[in-house]
Amino acid sequence: MRLKRRGLASALETNSITQGVIWKNMLLFFFPILLGTFFQQMYNTADAIIVGKFVGTRGLAAVGGTSGTMINLIVGFFVGLSSGATVILSQYYGGARAQEIGQTVHTAIAMAIGGGLIIMLLGYTLSARLLSLMGTPPEVMPEALTYIRIYFAGMIPSLIYNIGSGLLRAVGDSRRPLLFLIAACLTNIVLDVLFVAGFEMGVAGAALATILSQLVSAVLVIYTLTGTHTVYRLEIRKIRFHLPILKEIVKIGLPGGLQSVMYSVSNVIIQAGINGLGTSVMAAYTAYGKLDGFFWMMINAFGVSVTTFVGQNFGARSYDRVQKSIHTGLIMASVATLALSTALLTFGHTLYHLFTDDPVVIDYGMQMLWQLAPMFITYVCIEIFSGALRGVGDALVATIFTLGGVCVLRLIWLLIIVPMNNTLYMILLSYPITWTITSLLFVFYYLKSGWLKRAIRRAGLEEAA
Repeated sequence: MRLKRRGLASALETNSITQGVIWKNMLLFFFPILLGTFFQQMYNTADAIIVGKFVGTRGLAAVGGTSGTMINLIVGFFVGLSSGATVILSQYYGGARAQEIGQTVHTAIAMAIGGGLIIMLLGYTLSARLLSLMGTPPEVMPEALTYIRIYFAGMIPSLIYNIGSGLLRAVGDSRRPLLFLIAACLTNIVLDVLFVAGFEMGVAGAALATILSQLVSAVLVIYTLTGTHTVYRLEIRKIRFHLPILKEIVKIGLPGGLQSVMYSVSNVIIQAGINGLGTSVMAAYTAYGKLDGFFWMMINAFGVSVTTFVGQNFGARSYDRVQKSIHTGLIMASVATLALSTALLTFGHTLYHLFTDDPVVIDYGMQMLWQLAPMFITYVCIEIFSGALRGVGDALVATIFTLGGVCVLRLIWLLIIVPMNNTLYMILLSYPITWTITSLLFVFYYLKSGWLKRAIRRAGLEEAA
């Protein structure tokens, strides 16, 4: 343990997150995540492109729209729950608490295994019922059910990668998760072409390619964590739940899990409304979701960066750097969002041709893009400020604001306003309206509530001189 502490102390002496120029170090930390978001989106998009080209509009609707929404509903809860491990690990690492670091790593991997088993069972047993509740058209149902059941069979590797890469980022390593994601992405693309275009396996081939590529990324994460000689080393025989650590993870992560579920519930209702507008609109929404996904993956990367910087500096009692990290993340996220929105609007028509050559589908997709892409900027404050609150362990407030401002208001809009004028425009309008209101709530709370002082008192820390 003495060697471990000495090694940890040495690492912290050169920790770029708690020392040095914040904007430079945040960029160095962020860019691997940014590249990871690109490959993550390519990973998710490969199925849609190849299925759309070789299977057709029904296959595209099955792989993306209905299946993707339901996957996010079930998987999102466990990923949100496990995010508590990332937060407390960053705080323990910043505070040089060696024993708690090891316990957090082993508890988190145990959660990945246990959560994966639960999702496999839930996904298989509930998928047909949930797809029916979402109003999935009969002509799409068989392919959607095939895809989603195969996908859920690979849940343990998927969660191991997601949680394991989160642990690595929590200690400042954003490079290796990127490399693992690149390997998985390339594997997925090759297997997609082989199974779908070569063997003509349809959506089943796309799902099989996905779970095999997830296995590759999971093996790489486990190999890295078990092969390191640092304090966060994973030892297979020690994988188990440490109850005090588990309680802290659940305390911080449960609000995030519930938040993800509520997001997904509102998206399920939106998807049900989209499904009622026909297969062409479903296919367009699937293709739009892949382009739109570039924004969500990017903004999530900014949120991860801010959470990690805030968490480590909070653990190190560098509270001035906590504030500077938030401001830096807010500026960078805003600039990147405006640039991405402009690029999507400029090249959107060309990008849609990657998925389909159906002019009706492309026209619907461009309508969606022009309505929503200019409004992405209204979401930035939600991600940055909620990431900061998670970093200091104040996840409950972030969840309350998001649940109320985004999820509840969106449900009210969809259930009361949309039935009065059931059009694609009115369904999609629920997004920018709720983003704007929730952003204003976060800005007010950040400026007026004294959140950081309360977090310091709650954690029993004294402000650094």
